[in-house]
Amino acid sequence: MTFTTASLCDTYSKSHNLQIAEPLFISYGAKTAYCGQITTIKTFEDNTLITNVLQEPGQNRILVIDGGGSKRCALIDANIAQIAVDNSWEGIIINGCIRDAAIIAKLSLGIRALQTHPLKPHKQDHSDRDQLISFAGVNFKKDSFLYADMDGIIVSEAMLS
Repeated sequence: MTFTTASLCDTYSKSHNLQIAEPLFISYGAKTAYCGQITTIKTFEDNTLITNVLQEPGQNRILVIDGGGSKRCALIDANIAQIAVDNSWEGIIINGCIRDAAIIAKLSLGIRALQTHPLKPHKQDHSDRDQLISFAGVNFKKDSFLYADMDGIIVSEAMLS
């Protein structure tokens, strides 16, 4: 699908209840435009569930991670990002940090995160999947549609064509 978030906003902002994320995120990964249905994870400084979910087939899916906005460690590294690529995930949005940014920049995956951080996360196994999560002024709900490009991130209940 070829799209721009700007054109989607122009076309659908009055007829659909679009949510537009606050511009908090830095784009990482080689894929700069991507879209798909949302899978959510809520976690804090723990990537155990993230790794498990990304091992599932991810065709036409985007993993949205509420990491509590923590900038004390990274939730995604090059190994986890490669798992996402290998399982055909479209992208990952992280309310948190990544590491291995130079390697991730070469992967065919869209990633948005708050920052980079060199420290790996703790393993606490305190995460929830497919719950409504909210950050950046958006409510991210399982199976809603997310569209991201260099202009921003929008979320819609319905698929936009």
